[in-house]
Amino acid sequence: MSDVNFLAVGVATVVAFVVSSAWYVVFGAARARLLGADPAEQAKPVPWKIGTEVVRTFVLAAVFAVLVGTGTLGHAVLLGLGLWVGFPALILTGSIVWDDAPWRLAVIHAGDWLVKLLVIATVVGLWN
Repeated sequence: MSDVNFLAVGVATVVAFVVSSAWYVVFGAARARLLGADPAEQAKPVPWKIGTEVVRTFVLAAVFAVLVGTGTLGHAVLLGLGLWVGFPALILTGSIVWDDAPWRLAVIHAGDWLVKLLVIATVVGLWN
C-alpha cells in the first residue's frame, strides 16, 4: 500500500462519484419506472446514503490503485474493463438469470459500473 498515490485515489473518487451521479440523473427516471416507482416522486438521496457512496467509491478506487500498481494508462484501462466483465457484469447477469431482475435495470447499473471503473482507471493510470 505504500506505493498507492492517495491523491490520485482521492481525485479518482471525486471524479467517479460525480460521473456516477450524473449517470443516475440521466437514467434515474428509467430506473424508477423499472423499480415500480413514480419518477416524479423520487426523493433526493439522504446525506448518509451520499456519504456511503463516496466511501464505497473511495474503496473501489483504492483497491483499483493497488491492483494496477505502477502500470500505464493502457494497462489501467484494460484492468478496468477486465474487472468490469469479471465482476459487475457477471453479477448483474446472474441477477437477471436467477432472480428475474429486469434486464434494463441491470444494464443501467452495469453501465454505471463500466463508466465508474473506466474513470477510475483513467485518473489512476494518468497519475502513474
